[in-house]
Amino acid sequence: MSTLITFGELQGTTGILAEQELRAAMAISTGLSGKQAAREMGCAPSTVKKTVERIFFKLGVSNRAALVAEAFRLGLIVFSTGMTPSPQQHHDQDSHDGVFLA
Repeated sequence: MSTLITFGELQGTTGILAEQELRAAMAISTGLSGKQAAREMGCAPSTVKKTVERIFFKLGVSNRAALVAEAFRLGLIVFSTGMTPSPQQHHDQDSHDGVFLA
């Protein structure tokens, strides 16, 4: 059974990654350092380091940037903000009906 986790403006679902791994991946995705992530997660920095190494192995990546990219690509992490377009943006979008924009 998967669990939905929210971290700031990010949401993630457990599955490929365990809950602690997902929290660490989300912390890294927000730009936190290992020490900052440890503080947010309530654990030691060495725990975050080991957790990140497990994530590297599971996702087949070798650095934090690739971890973030792969987590988003796989849909493990998504933005949770449900921003709706302003009326002006909606109007601009409607003005292109029937026209292919590349």
